[in-house]
Amino acid sequence: MTETTPAPVPSASDDDAAFETMRTDAVNAGRAMSSGEFLAGLIANGQLETAGRPEKLARDMWPDADPALVQAVWDRALAVGFHAGRVSAAPRMFRDQLDRLAGVFAAAGFHAMGGLVSRSRRLVVPEAPSHPADGEAGHGH
Repeated sequence: MTETTPAPVPSASDDDAAFETMRTDAVNAGRAMSSGEFLAGLIANGQLETAGRPEKLARDMWPDADPALVQAVWDRALAVGFHAGRVSAAPRMFRDQLDRLAGVFAAAGFHAMGGLVSRSRRLVVPEAPSHPADGEAGHGH
């Protein structure tokens, strides 16, 4: 007769940590998807056109909020938007970065966000099947 050793039962803290990672991943992936729509750029354009200057946007939208917090949120959003714009302008130059960061997200348990990065990379820089001539030296015919 064979004896079996029961698998260890995960602790509540392991379950809580896994759930928190999954929840954070899903929330952030949702935010990225919502913010990435084409219309978001048009809305941002409209916000700036109606506020007049970028530094007025945050104060105009949330005049009763703590100005330091609003500015910190604005600064972070601006940095994310600037980086995303730079990558979108020349996605082929950032192919390795996109692949690497998709792996970082996945390794951290942020599967939804990693999937978003992978999908964006595949959309703009798809894996092309290799052509038989790609390995040949350029000697001509």
